[in-house]
Amino acid sequence: TADIMRADMDAFDADNTKYTQSLGCWHGFVGQQKLISIKKHFGSTKRRYLYLSGWMVAALRSEFGPLPDQSMHEKTSVASLVNELYTFLRQADARELGLLFSELDKAIAADDQAKAKEIQDAIDNFETHVVPIVADIDAGFGNAEATYLMAKQMIEAGACALQIENQVADEKQCGHQDGKVTVPHADFHAKIRALRHAFLELGVDNGIIVARTDSEGAGLTKEIA
Repeated sequence: TADIMRADMDAFDADNTKYTQSLGCWHGFVGQQKLISIKKHFGSTKRRYLYLSGWMVAALRSEFGPLPDQSMHEKTSVASLVNELYTFLRQADARELGLLFSELDKAIAADDQAKAKEIQDAIDNFETHVVPIVADIDAGFGNAEATYLMAKQMIEAGACALQIENQVADEKQCGHQDGKVTVPHADFHAKIRALRHAFLELGVDNGIIVARTDSEGAGLTKEIA
């Protein structure tokens, strides 16, 4: 999926009409139904991604109940959701392929060679429902080491892109609200490197990092000892 996303980024640089859409989701079934609907309507899942928003996870997936977007939900919630999404997307593949093989059996039984060839072509050129997933790692949920460990878990679950912001992890506020506290540049750089090291260690040389700054909306930069 990182290969797909990199190719889409290059295509957009060459022609900005070839934009991508990242659809928000908070449950495997929701992501599955979105991709099934997209494939039925457009005939392809090309340039369609899934985006795991931290605020959606906080509001709808936390063991503590509905929470504001302040990184108070469990660290492992996003990685669990990525894993759940891939399970549901593979299930969508299995369902569609199962129907195609049933139709192929019927065509062969009826000795309809033209129909059988048409269905076989559809099987051979099957397009998966599995698409790139962009996962929100908020402000890293701790220091650079914590960010690295959490990133590894998300990548292993299947995320090819990680979004991180330069707020202080334990002071994290919703990106649309005032009162944000940012970290010094050196601390944010350390977390970006932590994400990069996690990708490299897991063999994903072209993983994507969305490095977001909240500096313009922040009221304070906190110096950490």
